[in-house]
Amino acid sequence: MPDILQPPLRVITAARTESEPEPAFAPARRPWHPAAVIGLVSLWLATVCNVHLWKIVLGLHESGGLRAWGFLLMFMVAVAAANAAVLGLLAWGRLLKPVLGMAVLAAAFGTYFMMAYGIVIDTGMVTNVLQTDPREAADLLDWRLPLTVAALAVPPLWWLARTRVKPLGFARQIVFHGLLLLGSLALAAGSVLLVFQDFSSAMRNHTQLRYLINPLNSIYAVGNAAARPLRRDAGPLMPLGRDARLGASYAGQGKPPLLVLVLGETGRSGNFGLNGYGRPTTPELSARNDLVSARNAWSCGTSTAASVPCMFSNLGRTAYEASHIRSEGLLDVLQHAGLAVLWVDNQSGCKGVCDRVAEASTSAKPDDPQWCADGKECLDDVMLKGLDARIAALPAEQRARGTVVVLHQMGSHGPAYFKRSLPSQKPFQPECRTSALQECQRQEVVNAYDNSIVSTDHFLNATIQWLAAQSGTAQTAMMYVADHGESLGENNIYLHGMPYAIAPDVQKHVPWITWLSPAMQSRTRTATACLQKDLGERRLSHDNYFHSILGLMDVQTSVYEASKDMFATCRSAAAAG
Repeated sequence: MPDILQPPLRVITAARTESEPEPAFAPARRPWHPAAVIGLVSLWLATVCNVHLWKIVLGLHESGGLRAWGFLLMFMVAVAAANAAVLGLLAWGRLLKPVLGMAVLAAAFGTYFMMAYGIVIDTGMVTNVLQTDPREAADLLDWRLPLTVAALAVPPLWWLARTRVKPLGFARQIVFHGLLLLGSLALAAGSVLLVFQDFSSAMRNHTQLRYLINPLNSIYAVGNAAARPLRRDAGPLMPLGRDARLGASYAGQGKPPLLVLVLGETGRSGNFGLNGYGRPTTPELSARNDLVSARNAWSCGTSTAASVPCMFSNLGRTAYEASHIRSEGLLDVLQHAGLAVLWVDNQSGCKGVCDRVAEASTSAKPDDPQWCADGKECLDDVMLKGLDARIAALPAEQRARGTVVVLHQMGSHGPAYFKRSLPSQKPFQPECRTSALQECQRQEVVNAYDNSIVSTDHFLNATIQWLAAQSGTAQTAMMYVADHGESLGENNIYLHGMPYAIAPDVQKHVPWITWLSPAMQSRTRTATACLQKDLGERRLSHDNYFHSILGLMDVQTSVYEASKDMFATCRSAAAAG
């Protein structure tokens, strides 16, 4: 009996197996050729994931018409072909799906940030992302991000997961990828040639377009950022200013100099009331008559990662960008001269410029109910609390000669500008209360930013008052300069970090404010009245920073250049008089 029934049971079992529906996410039965998979993903990336680029491209042709649409179509074909060429180089064998998946995710995230904040993606922007701490990154997150990424990435990722890819032998892979590369490049070149006049004009007059081609912009930027260490000198850190010594002003001094350098964050010169802004954003500083505000000052870069190492270097922007050598900087030279140096950070670090001097952080463990109300981050005034003790902990022999303290602000760091001021420091209402700046009216964004300047105004005035209280034991001075500016929605661009050559002036025009106590003016033979007249409209840049600090502190070294010392003119005038 069992032997008779066994075959029918097998037949029934087989029949049921054949009739069962496929699971919804089972891979498709017919394998796809790798060329088709790469081609379809490249087309998705070029069309759907570049909607921001195509919107801008169409806007370049005011008259519209067939020529505009023809240019758009050929540009799109060229981008798709370029995507296929690059992905073909990277996506071999079993790496095909992971590489394509990462490209889709990169394009989805890139699309969100480019559309939300009007930014472009280049090496500098990738460097900023890599150096951003979790606290800063959290300010960039809102509900639109996961929805945008899901809409752009889930369909192709779901399709990739279900698709079987035809395996190719090693020899056939080499032939396939070679042909794919040549064919893609030929298609891209042909498409560009068909609209070469319009293409050449667009790329020449609108250079930002090259940073919007998604995800090729991210792939290039990541590769370039990763290769940077390989292009730098692999040897030891190069010394700088080892011949530094203190000048004649230190001979028999009764009180040592104490200079506080406030390194600002995201400061727009045009939004400082002290510089003629139409709103009272600097009420405390504007009430003083002993300040020098350089209203024509320009940054070394458009991000903290670019500007800070550059401004603390002796090279200047152009030479610094071209240099591949790791070198000591301003703080090292001051320390070589025998001065005490301290870096106090209320941000995400010093980008390497304080690695060899004493440093402290006020943002790591916020426990001050007044300045660290949310328990997560602190307003800048917290850096003044306990500063006396931090300075007292420095070597006594160096403090007897003089001290330089750097206070690194959180300042007006965006996009959560509303977090950068106390409730009592918000005269401009209503303010944008979200990091998704595109959800707010532009005036609300400006209000929140201007309130952060009110907070900086209070902090700078409090720093001057703290220094004035040290007059019994030190000859004091303060210099404030921001690392870069900020876009607040002009031309639908937000935040900062655009390539310097195409960045708007608001990302490069920075505030630069100096205060010298009467004792410091006498010591340095540099009168505030002279500086107010000389520096009010004279063009300065971060190129002047290194040499001006050395000049003010009377540090003599072969790397000092008097021509770049912003105080040299008034010092010479005083000597001649």
